[in-house]
Amino acid sequence: SDGDDILVYGDESRTRPLAVLHTLRQQLARREGRANIAIADFVAPCASGLADYIGAFLVTAGIGEDELAERFKRANDDYSAIMVKALADRLAEAFAERLHQRVRREFWGYAPDESLTNAELVGEKYRGIRPAPGYPAQPDHSEKAILFGLLEGERRIGVKLTESFAMWPGASVCGLYFSHPESHYFGVGKIERDQVEDYATRKGWTMLEAEKWLAPVLNYDPLIAARTAAE
Repeated sequence: SDGDDILVYGDESRTRPLAVLHTLRQQLARREGRANIAIADFVAPCASGLADYIGAFLVTAGIGEDELAERFKRANDDYSAIMVKALADRLAEAFAERLHQRVRREFWGYAPDESLTNAELVGEKYRGIRPAPGYPAQPDHSEKAILFGLLEGERRIGVKLTESFAMWPGASVCGLYFSHPESHYFGVGKIERDQVEDYATRKGWTMLEAEKWLAPVLNYDPLIAARTAAE
């Protein structure tokens, strides 16, 4: 990691990043000794000289979902149409859970001896996390575009991003894998204008763009802040 950014390399030479993932840091009033964190903290800093790794995933259970639901609607079977969509969503979440388990035990293999019950899996008693862009640990949905670029999501499995960074088919899940023993889920919470300015610079955005995509987590009114800055 480089500050609050995560540099992603394509091979062990680590000469030029394939992509840069941008993260946000909590700005909460903390007791002494408790730090505000960002998901970049779960990756070794560049300055440490340590080689570290992250993973990324994209799964879907929605291929053919809309067509099947529409067939039920045409037959005036709204209940089955609703159930098709609900089942597709649950299958996508289950797929993400199962894939994460195999990553930990087989593909990445940092927890080869993991043996958890279903209840423990649901309770996230395993090592590592899989946060998704647009959720509390990284509330910026636009980071999905970087993830999709790395995974070639549309070409490989036909999942697309809309202009608002929603996934189509809707019964799809994407995110990042972190293996750090102390990695855990958290919420960034509300952020101040100084961090938004820094984030805009790192993303190559204007402040208007940053405030648009980060609107749900802003701890200030952009119009008042802009007016004050102009005075």
